[in-house]
Amino acid sequence: MTSNFERHAAWPLAVSVSIALIISSVFISLAIGEFGSPERFVEVKGLAEREVPADLAIWPIGYSLTGANLEELRQRLDRADESVTAFLKLNGFSDGEITRNPPRVTDRWLNSYDNQRPAERYTGERTLTLRTTQVESARAAMSDAAELISQGVPLTPNWGSAADFLFTSLDEIKPGMIAEATADARRAASQFAEDSGSRVGAIRTARQGYFTITERDPSSPHVKLVRVVTTINYDLE
Repeated sequence: MTSNFERHAAWPLAVSVSIALIISSVFISLAIGEFGSPERFVEVKGLAEREVPADLAIWPIGYSLTGANLEELRQRLDRADESVTAFLKLNGFSDGEITRNPPRVTDRWLNSYDNQRPAERYTGERTLTLRTTQVESARAAMSDAAELISQGVPLTPNWGSAADFLFTSLDEIKPGMIAEATADARRAASQFAEDSGSRVGAIRTARQGYFTITERDPSSPHVKLVRVVTTINYDLE
């Protein structure tokens, strides 16, 4: 038989257990309600593109000469070097923009028999490289480079197509292009929200894609197309 003391001692414990069960049920109900509510968001991509002029030109000017001996070949290469350098300076370029690479010399007698040996034993290939930020001046010089041939400089066949035009000022336009891509993504999200009877909320996540720099078209290597795509998730309200 349970005493009065035992009954009184069990009463506070029962009350505590009941309160704990009530609180637990409230938290479980809230958790179930949050879990059961579907998340509404939309993932969109924003695009930004810009055409920009190249700001760096790299033009390797290659030519090939022959000589009966190494001294004769060296003299011919030196004269060609002087002609090319004078031509570039005449077009407004400085010594600091011109780099002269060592010649590549080939002995044409190494793999030939006596009766097949050419009179000019050695061939020397030299490249002078113009590296300049004066892009338009470089393009003008390229169009006039045939003058070098008339001066006795035998340019290599790819002298006109070997030039590279680069855009090196990406950091200056990055912030503006990211803003453009983000605005484009926002417009896409707003259109989706309007079609679905919702309203665009806050940004959940955002990923910036890689910037790409390509030629606008094969005939205009000095005009670049810069492109970036961002991926953004927006809440829908």
